[in-house]
Amino acid sequence: MSVELLDGATIVSFVEDEEAFNGLIHDRFSNLDINHDGFLSYSEILKEFQSMRVFETHFGIDVKRDPDELAQVYGSLFEKFDHDANGAVDLEEFKMETKRMMLAMANGLGFLPVQMLLEEDSFLKKAVEREAMKINA
Repeated sequence: MSVELLDGATIVSFVEDEEAFNGLIHDRFSNLDINHDGFLSYSEILKEFQSMRVFETHFGIDVKRDPDELAQVYGSLFEKFDHDANGAVDLEEFKMETKRMMLAMANGLGFLPVQMLLEEDSFLKKAVEREAMKINA
């Protein structure tokens, strides 16, 4: 993990760079697709949802959540990704929903930079690294 400066424009720029964004999406999808069938099942994508620990922490402090409530939240999140409701998420669905979520984060951040603690291989960290490479070039 590292502390980084991030603003909405950095995220938007990353998402709009189709080569960089699509490459990262493809890599993440391939890593999650454990059985290599070209689709993400609920159990495959659940690990990614859980790794974000969005619902298990409150301002970085572990919080005990009702397991049934967590299952319902994760199920609803999976439904957001599964656009055609066939019980699996394909690469295009994964890309579209990840893009939508990142643009929503960008909108929420606005144009003023904020310091954030980012996981090393997260989408946001990759956006910051891309921006730093552009500045240093």
